[in-house]
Amino acid sequence: MNNKIRTDAVRHLFEAILTLKDEEECFIFFEDLCTVNELLSLSQRFEVASMLKRKDTYLKIAEKTGASTATISRVNRSLNYGNDGYDMVFARMKSWQAMLAEQEKKD
Repeated sequence: MNNKIRTDAVRHLFEAILTLKDEEECFIFFEDLCTVNELLSLSQRFEVASMLKRKDTYLKIAEKTGASTATISRVNRSLNYGNDGYDMVFARMKSWQAMLAEQEKKD
């Protein structure tokens, strides 16, 4: 795990995020915290990770998300060699589980 990010400031931010109660509160807080481009970049990476986990091709991912192949590769590296953060969150997300089940029906 990267100790460079384990600062008091990052802990304080995470503490704030953990107080959010629902999606609307997330929209309100993150719109104040991030620029539109920062938030769209984060959401793009998350979508790329989701598509990589579904075994979509780089071409399909790039076309759907607009992500560069460099971004897709970086996210793929995190999925394969990171701290399993994406996997932890995907396992907890009911919507992602439903999406996977739907994808399996199509295949």
